[in-house]
Amino acid sequence: MNEEVNAVITCVGGYVPDYVLTNGELSEIVDTTDEWIMTRIGIKERRILKEKNSGTSVMGTKAVEDLFKKTDTKPEDIELVICTTTTPDYFFPSTAALIATNTGMKNAFAFDMEAACSGFLFGLETASSYIKSGRYKKIILVSGDKLSSVTNYSDRATCPIFGDGAGAVLVEPTSEKLGVLDSRLYTDAGGFPYLHIKYGGSAYPATEESIKSNGTTIYQEGKAVFKFAVTNMSDASELVMKRNGLTKDDIDWMVPHQANIRIIDAVANRMDFDRNKVMVNIQKFGNTSAGTIPLCLWEWEDKLKKGDNLILTAFGGGFTWGALYLKWAYNGKSK
Repeated sequence: MNEEVNAVITCVGGYVPDYVLTNGELSEIVDTTDEWIMTRIGIKERRILKEKNSGTSVMGTKAVEDLFKKTDTKPEDIELVICTTTTPDYFFPSTAALIATNTGMKNAFAFDMEAACSGFLFGLETASSYIKSGRYKKIILVSGDKLSSVTNYSDRATCPIFGDGAGAVLVEPTSEKLGVLDSRLYTDAGGFPYLHIKYGGSAYPATEESIKSNGTTIYQEGKAVFKFAVTNMSDASELVMKRNGLTKDDIDWMVPHQANIRIIDAVANRMDFDRNKVMVNIQKFGNTSAGTIPLCLWEWEDKLKKGDNLILTAFGGGFTWGALYLKWAYNGKSK
């Protein structure tokens, strides 16, 4: 009888750009204030990738380099690279391919996935399936976005929200009951009217007019997205917990997508969850879309212990959403 194989995260890397865009500086660009932003969104500052002709692959490369510094894994040992992003450098080649080449992962095949802010969950479930197939032993998942490239800095409702950053995890097999143990992921393109970028794809190619009218930037109806996000993130989390026999007291950490502090608080309150066990760094980095959850794991890595129960949950444009049950595989900053 074959031994059951699970997929575990064995190392985390991260990167955020050096440039800090504060609320004070933002208030000089658009009609807003630090108080308005902190009250409604909960963000004090966000990082912006300023270097010319630099895209998501630059941040993903640095996140992977950070990961390799913390592990004895060699780049040439990696068999697969998955990058989840909504802001790829190009239509092709893939951002994953650029990151693999930049970091010497010459024996890996690589591809991109697009699931907006839920990208890390979708990517981790995909990486887990490759590991469980038995054919792959070492996978790098990179999740991140350069949202400053698709932000309308004349829209006071959305421009304070978004920042740039990327996280990376190494996924490997284990025979222990650790790692990715369950997930429930969803998509519904009926959410398109409420959260989207309309122009720039094959249906509506970018034109001079669409660029001038900010049609190539993020459009969001905040109230509708808030309602959908709170309901669906909490419902998906509770479903995954219920079918694994878990109560809120069994969960060591909730790791929510850092969309908006009011969404995070509302999800925790709806689930009656201890706010002290909710990872939050939105005040420093803003909403980096697919990058928020791995950046939380990156910052909290030294606090995590082997066997900790984590619920990861996210909601993003598309709509995409879901929750994933992850049992942490190691203590501190290295396996």
